[in-house]
Amino acid sequence: MDPRIREHAQTIVDHSTDIDAGDNVVVHMPSEAEDLAVALHELIGDRGANPIYLNNSDRAERAFLRAREDEFDTPAHKLALYEEMDVYIVARSGGNVSEKADVDPETNAAFRRAEREILHERLSKTWCLTQYPTTGHAQLAGMSTEGYENFVWDAVTLDWDAQREFQQQMVDIMNDADEVRITSGDETALTMSLTGNETINDYGEANLPGGEVFTAPVKDSVEGDVHFDMPLYRYGREIEGARLTFEEGKVVAHSAERNEELLTSILDTDEGSRYLGELGIGMNRAIDTFTYNMLFDEKMGDTVHMAVGSAYEECVGEENELNESAEHVDMIVDMSENSTIEVDGEVVQRNGTFVFEENFE
Repeated sequence: MDPRIREHAQTIVDHSTDIDAGDNVVVHMPSEAEDLAVALHELIGDRGANPIYLNNSDRAERAFLRAREDEFDTPAHKLALYEEMDVYIVARSGGNVSEKADVDPETNAAFRRAEREILHERLSKTWCLTQYPTTGHAQLAGMSTEGYENFVWDAVTLDWDAQREFQQQMVDIMNDADEVRITSGDETALTMSLTGNETINDYGEANLPGGEVFTAPVKDSVEGDVHFDMPLYRYGREIEGARLTFEEGKVVAHSAERNEELLTSILDTDEGSRYLGELGIGMNRAIDTFTYNMLFDEKMGDTVHMAVGSAYEECVGEENELNESAEHVDMIVDMSENSTIEVDGEVVQRNGTFVFEENFE
């Protein structure tokens, strides 16, 4: 086994989840990531915790969704598993990143609605989403297999204490904020209120790798237009050139240069999927290559991302409404040129550089 796999597992168990004796742990990953699952089971056993291994197969899920093609019920046995667990570890992997590309978008939306209660239960526990490098993801990223392995494991084994300290400077700015304004190029000018909400420092715990600070806008406060000039992969298909217009928090117009019908199906999933659930600011300078993988791409320095759909409960203050949805879809804006982030009228990032960095101008 590549020793970096065991180092990856050690980071998950010690840093990201802090597994303890007696914890019930669900390890959820495809067969391609079996080495990581084995390394995790060794460490989980050492700590006296109790693992169960779920083999996530995109081929199997595709077969199920294409055979069903109608409304879904929330599976009680699956919900019961997550109600009983303490820690959830899931790895993106798999051989074919487009395996579910031919599943009807409306079927995906119906399935998401049925899984909404399960998603909420999972997110209420300690959890870690990570990546195991495979040839399929390497190909999507335009890298060799070896190059992609190096990219993933270098990103996972960052000095997370130093990264936390760097990001905390932006957390402190945003936690005192009332209004944030984001501009980029000629097509993005968006304002939102953060009053009463909390900004979270993501330094490799729930997401591994980490490298962002994120919060939730006040639900009805988002106003303006945004052009997501970096593409995303969703349900095995690429959405490119997405544009959204917000009024009183809600998406009232949208378009995409590629796979607009998929974007429409996402926005039509439920009432909450037309509102923003997250504003995130990428701060991980070690991730400098776009890979079509949101786990990495949203952490890149010089980017912001926004997610339509569910908000994270820990971000939303008691006086504000929690946006709930079966979807949570992140989309990215390149902030490296002709761009600013303003907090209460003060520019705190210009062209990707933060006010607390030496080269800020």
